[in-house]
Amino acid sequence: QVRLVESGGGLVQAGGSLRLSCATSGLTFSRYGMAWFRQTSGQEREIVAAISWSGTRTYYLDPVKGRFTISRDNAENTVYLQMNSLKPEDTAVYVCAAGYRAILTTIISEYGYWGQGTQVTVSS
Repeated sequence: QVRLVESGGGLVQAGGSLRLSCATSGLTFSRYGMAWFRQTSGQEREIVAAISWSGTRTYYLDPVKGRFTISRDNAENTVYLQMNSLKPEDTAVYVCAAGYRAILTTIISEYGYWGQGTQVTVSS
């Protein structure tokens, strides 16, 4: 059974930082591209960052470039999202996902395994 479990969310003031973790089990982690999505009430889920199986290729949504960093530890089967200089507009539920393939993709339909999400709230 594949499981993705996020942690690290919480309430932080604008300008602060959080580090999200997504621990996986039940899959050969190093064979999967991974991504972080976020979703707010009434909005479609959007991809925030993605990383290839090796970690050598990454993608970032324009509003988070220079502030967020995605990384992975294939030995620990975990993907991370370091979020710095947080803004109120970053408030959302952050969800990690594993893609069907090892390469980096920004197409949501190419992600087949999803976590439950962790709430990030940034106060002004």
